[in-house]
Amino acid sequence: QVQLVESGGGLVQTGGSLRLSCVASGITFRIYAMGWYRQAPGKERELVATISANGNTIYADSVKGRFTISRDNAKNMVYLQMNSLVPDDTAVYYCNARHPIGTGHWGQGTQVTVSS
Repeated sequence: QVQLVESGGGLVQTGGSLRLSCVASGITFRIYAMGWYRQAPGKERELVATISANGNTIYADSVKGRFTISRDNAKNMVYLQMNSLVPDDTAVYYCNARHPIGTGHWGQGTQVTVSS
């Protein structure tokens, strides 16, 4: 059974930092592309950052230069380091695992709230 469990969310002031973590089980982690998505109230879920099986990264324009995605295949974990947070970053952040043939899995989400 595939499980993705996020942690690290919370309340932070503008300009602060948070590090999200996601641990995966039930998959051959090293072959999966991993990603972070977010969904703010009243908005659609959007891509934040992805990291491929070989380490290539893609970022949304809104987070470039502030967020860093990384992975540790030995621990089946993916991270999102978030710096210089602003209120527009407030959302539920979801971990995603995507198999090379396209099958995807989602975590339950972790809330990030940035106060002004």
